[in-house]
Amino acid sequence: MAHLADYIPSLLTLCVIGLGLAFFHWLLIRRNTHLTSDQRLPRQLIMLLLTFVSVIAFVLSLPLSEAIQNQILALIGILLSGVIAFSSTTIVSNVMAGLVLRFNKPFRLGDFVRVNGFSGRVAEMGLLETEIQTETRELIAFANTILINSPVTVVRSSGAIVSVELSLGYEIHHSKVEQHLLQAGTEAGLEEPFVQVISLGDFSVTYRIAGLLTDVKSMISARSKLHKAVLDCLHNANIEIVSPTFVNSRPQPDDRVMIPVRQRIVQVNEPDAPRPEDILFDKAEEAEAIQRDKMTVEAELAAIQEQLSGADSEQKDALKARRDELKAQLAELATPVKEEAEQIESAPGITKSPDAE
Repeated sequence: MAHLADYIPSLLTLCVIGLGLAFFHWLLIRRNTHLTSDQRLPRQLIMLLLTFVSVIAFVLSLPLSEAIQNQILALIGILLSGVIAFSSTTIVSNVMAGLVLRFNKPFRLGDFVRVNGFSGRVAEMGLLETEIQTETRELIAFANTILINSPVTVVRSSGAIVSVELSLGYEIHHSKVEQHLLQAGTEAGLEEPFVQVISLGDFSVTYRIAGLLTDVKSMISARSKLHKAVLDCLHNANIEIVSPTFVNSRPQPDDRVMIPVRQRIVQVNEPDAPRPEDILFDKAEEAEAIQRDKMTVEAELAAIQEQLSGADSEQKDALKARRDELKAQLAELATPVKEEAEQIESAPGITKSPDAE
């Protein structure tokens, strides 16, 4: 009994540690059910650190000699080092790369990016991998180490340059070509269009018409509109876009030019016409919209917390009711993200990079 009495402080310490860990788990995780996996990560890391500190505190409370305690602590350190050493280096490096991407924020959800020959919009940013939705609506998962070690091109939200290149014969003066190409850029809705002479070939001159597109979400539609505007402007000016080395095996009259017959253009009601981007980048659009709504709700929650300290009883009741509504909205916003994450592995058309395993 005297020997067991020596362990009573250790048992009390174990009870306190258990109650403390249970309290912190409820405080950090269980009561915040509306948090997403990304928001839970730092809280889970805090719980892991508290558990590690609690184990060390329990070992120090045991009625053992200092030498034995040092041996137990050394054993725990060896086990922890072994877990880290024998863990997959790829997983560890991807986790570290994911943390770097979160801190540096080179891009955000919904941004247009291009990496390793693939381009699309960022649909999801995880701790191990980042998902990009391409122009063909496919989902490509890149390991975070690839995004850290490879050049990543990000389209600025303030605007992007949209351009078209084409070759015309030497018989057409460049000033005439520039005039009609600038008109095409303006009709396509580009700001500050400009024309460049790219190269002087053996048979043709290569031109480039470009302009600033401020609505980067409609980049695919803007490219298509620019192509059509170039065709209309040059053909209306009786300028053939066909290559000077063009050969047609069918005999043609000398005065025949390769320009389609002009037809009455039917204007499409643009507001009612669906954009290709709404179909191609549906997941990226949804992720960006959810992220934007969450930031708005969280900002309003923070403002309500500040107002509660100086409000009277009636105002506090109204503010608390509004706070509960906002927390419910956060929970609803987090639910589709979790459901989408559970369906990623079973969804067709998802391609993973080799380093993502």
